[in-house]
Amino acid sequence: MKRDLYEKLLEWKSDSARKPLIIKGARQVGKTYLITEFGKNEFENTVILNCDKDPRIARLFENGFRTDRILSGLEMLSNEKIVPGKTLLFFDEVGEAPAVLSALKYFCEDAPQYHVIVAGSLLGLAIHRGFSFPVGKVNELTLYPLSFAEFARERLGEQAYSWLKNKELSDLNTFGQLYQETLREYYFIGGMPEVVHAALVENKDYRELRNIQKQILSDYTLDISKHADTQILGRIHQVWASIPQQLSKSNKKFIYGDVQKGARAKDFELAIQWLIDAGIVYKVPRVRKAGIPLKYYEDFSAFKLFMVDHGLMGAMTDVPVQEILLKQNVFEEYKGTFTEQYVYEQLVCSTDTGIFYFDSDSTKLELDFLIQIQNRIAPIEVKAEENLRSKSLKQFKTDYPDSFPVRISMSDYREQDNLVNVPLYAAIRVCTLKTNG
Repeated sequence: MKRDLYEKLLEWKSDSARKPLIIKGARQVGKTYLITEFGKNEFENTVILNCDKDPRIARLFENGFRTDRILSGLEMLSNEKIVPGKTLLFFDEVGEAPAVLSALKYFCEDAPQYHVIVAGSLLGLAIHRGFSFPVGKVNELTLYPLSFAEFARERLGEQAYSWLKNKELSDLNTFGQLYQETLREYYFIGGMPEVVHAALVENKDYRELRNIQKQILSDYTLDISKHADTQILGRIHQVWASIPQQLSKSNKKFIYGDVQKGARAKDFELAIQWLIDAGIVYKVPRVRKAGIPLKYYEDFSAFKLFMVDHGLMGAMTDVPVQEILLKQNVFEEYKGTFTEQYVYEQLVCSTDTGIFYFDSDSTKLELDFLIQIQNRIAPIEVKAEENLRSKSLKQFKTDYPDSFPVRISMSDYREQDNLVNVPLYAAIRVCTLKTNG
């Protein structure tokens, strides 16, 4: 299964200023598979050290960070020779041995000739356990579930992927119906690699796919129970269970009172942060005034929460498969539950400048997302139907003349009325639009 992040791994390998690499991502998004394939294809050998299965790894690092001693010990543990430039050193499930994270500083300073990658399902939590994080001494990448473009490559082939990622958006109109039908499947299947793989085998059984999704959700629940502080355990479960309902509202702002009557921020902020650190929930902050950089205008009092994968959200809410695969108006009917979640997933894996939403009390103007494209602010309105009226975008353009309004809808690509309409299936292309600004 090909992943876009592979190209970034190749860039890292050949970079003379390379540092040890941390790959983040939720459980079961495919980190171990991707790194193992990368090692097999690009190095003479890969030394895989699973910190969860072998407690000796943690003890080796807890006894000091002298790199020559550690490398010799790792050769003993793996019974393999570790050769600079020829061996990929891969520490998996490093959250079970946080001292390995601290040691990356010394690999960077004292042994930069080695290729070192670490990964773990709960890496964000491990960073907060009192161990020193090697700030400035590591490179970082995040692996997400398969984007729709990656899914289309698996489902339709390399050419369909290449068109979706590289062709002029106007050219995609020719194959819009094909991409829409594939998007319908993606709405149900989602982007978790195990589910996608199962979906592509012959005689796929959608009940079996739903069972796999539910097993992943069960694994997430077990992680929460195993790793969370008992004082906030119940609240983590409450927040996690509330997200689909929060996203089904017309105003998707997270409301504490919807989780528990009378609740306030102080009651649930630690629980929310735990889910974010675990990589299974994403937070989209509000801005009330737009400017570059958007981070300067973040309003900490309001936000939206999205799940790691819309397919898992469908499994959590038990949406029947026929509702998604057979209903002609599925994109309209499930806008509240799936479409904005889906668009967020496409944006988060294609931008590194932050994703926000806009909500102004003074003008009563609301927009689903706000991002930076090159040096311009791009307000984004998500429409699950072909209704092309965009009063909010037009008003935003009036208030912020230098902005670059984008509408994502079921309609074909077009430029009109000072805004760009991007087809829903091409949402991943929004971050690479040419703004001419």
